[in-house]
Amino acid sequence: MIEVTERDEVAIVTLARPEKLNALTAGMRRDLATAIRACGEEVRGVVVTGTGRAFSAGEDIHEAAGKSLVEEVELFHDMTRAVLETRVPVVAAVNGLAVGGAAEWTLCFDTRIGTPATEYFLPENHIGLSVSNAASYLLPRLVGARALKLVLDSTRMTAEQALATGLLDEIVSSERLLDAAVDRVRHWTRPGTATAVHLALLRPPMDEVERAFARETEAAKQVEESGIAQEGMSRFVNRARRSRQPG
Repeated sequence: MIEVTERDEVAIVTLARPEKLNALTAGMRRDLATAIRACGEEVRGVVVTGTGRAFSAGEDIHEAAGKSLVEEVELFHDMTRAVLETRVPVVAAVNGLAVGGAAEWTLCFDTRIGTPATEYFLPENHIGLSVSNAASYLLPRLVGARALKLVLDSTRMTAEQALATGLLDEIVSSERLLDAAVDRVRHWTRPGTATAVHLALLRPPMDEVERAFARETEAAKQVEESGIAQEGMSRFVNRARRSRQPG
């Protein structure tokens, strides 16, 4: 469900589970972290995108229901850690809907390029879940004081709204999305550039990110122990089942 190809010395990591809107199972999250780390040693940069109408619907809640929320969140954390530890640019080519942990994952990327079909959706608060991927640190870094309202409102944004807010850096046509992402990597890594040095200087400091991970893990433990997380996930699963029933 994770495909890795290469174009013009740039790795393209594709989420390939379109029938489930590229919802991330635990195994997919592990594979993504592994793929990012492996690609970051071999190419000029990495582009991550999805297939179908979604970038990713985030955590596969059907799979996660009943599992340790702390372990689920820590798998997301390692995806973010893998991106920030690379020495090459990592670009999110957000082809469609980006939800929850998948939307939060893109916050650590060096740039986020979308299309008119791109949407950002942060539903955790109204499901009884907590944010992950160091979003508690990275989201305010990108959008400032608006971060709290975006999370508490469980906000859903169009591409234009995401661009205005600062979640997207650029919008291109769907047909040009991968070309634009690859071109950005190649532009940033021309011979003679000091890109690796500037990535280290300007990316979020890992000590701050690790502190955010620790706080978010503790938050996940709190919502799990309170019962609101499992209640929220159960409501989500039951609602999805009813929507599939005929009549």
